[in-house]
Amino acid sequence: MRVFLMVIDSFGIGAMPDAAAFGDEGADTYGHVFEKTGVMLNNMARLGLNNIDGVARAFPNGRKLSPVPHPRAAFSRLAEKTPAKDTTAGHYEMAGLVMRRPYRVYKKFPQEVVSALEKRTGTRFLGNESASGTEIIRRLGPEHLRTGSPILYTSADSVMQIAADTSVVPLERLYEICAEARGLMTGELAVGRIIARPFVHEGGRFVRTEDRRDYALEPPGETMLDVLHAAGVETVGVGKIGDLFCGRGISESIHTGNNEEGLAASLRLARDMESGLAFINLVDTDMLYGHRNDAEGYAGALKRIDEAIPGIESALREEDIFILTADHGCDPTTPSSDHSREYVPLLILGSGIRPVGLGTKIGFDCVAEFILAAFGLRASGFFDGLKEG
Repeated sequence: MRVFLMVIDSFGIGAMPDAAAFGDEGADTYGHVFEKTGVMLNNMARLGLNNIDGVARAFPNGRKLSPVPHPRAAFSRLAEKTPAKDTTAGHYEMAGLVMRRPYRVYKKFPQEVVSALEKRTGTRFLGNESASGTEIIRRLGPEHLRTGSPILYTSADSVMQIAADTSVVPLERLYEICAEARGLMTGELAVGRIIARPFVHEGGRFVRTEDRRDYALEPPGETMLDVLHAAGVETVGVGKIGDLFCGRGISESIHTGNNEEGLAASLRLARDMESGLAFINLVDTDMLYGHRNDAEGYAGALKRIDEAIPGIESALREEDIFILTADHGCDPTTPSSDHSREYVPLLILGSGIRPVGLGTKIGFDCVAEFILAAFGLRASGFFDGLKEG
């Protein structure tokens, strides 16, 4: 059998009850993007997206999200257990690993950290602040070109990001610097990921390339990928999945530069993969649009994913299961450019799956529970309750 787990990065569906503690009261990525753009996700709605608790409603401007009478998939709203709103924590939890103490989030890095990093790499850094990646390279790019110093920054995620123009710092050298940073940011200093952010300049503009690379810590516990791999189940990571899990428990990793490549890889796997799990991350919604407060761009990325769903559906076999979910929110209509603490959708489609509403489930880890049960590796009342017959 085959399972396709597709994660639309940052596709939140409304603020969680504790959102105010994260500065995210009122956040609603899907609702606000729809309210502003009117984007119609007809295929996701057909599966049951708008039937999920809290999604269907009318907005002040007259636009309305409506449920369908007979959704094709099982549908639910998921609340994250981990007290976080970052990519690493979200993906770990849906893989069955709940982090009771998530990795640190910095406003800026302590001077002793910066000094240690400069000593290890033999280079000085610009920035050291919490910022949008596109904004900080636009603002500090000219100084970077003059000095040759890479740009160091962070965000509301547990990350250290290092950006450089590849004509100033060659790509392989940027990767080396990030690898050194990964060795430093462990233990009490640990961040979930070090991210290499290469960019280029032309005509006074600074543009990030698709050669991003993530350096994550190994998951601090067992994930469903470990269990599947140990049982001989083929596991394929698409997009940044391989980076997030440090390749652990992954048989094959398919790097993608954008959503088009990720969707194309997903369709190839749906047509050709013999058996196993395809774990797919589609990052453009978050990286290109959520963090840039670009609701129109976000809507366009969602629409493109929605348009790709029928092709994947048509390639599914009798025992296959298609799961659509997200890892956190990133509401592009709010003043903040950071992630938001939101519920995420869960849609489960398969010929043997009852298309029923599941209400609100506590914990993204129910995804791992379901997948391991589908492969016969764990007992699960959740999986058994959704089986037809």
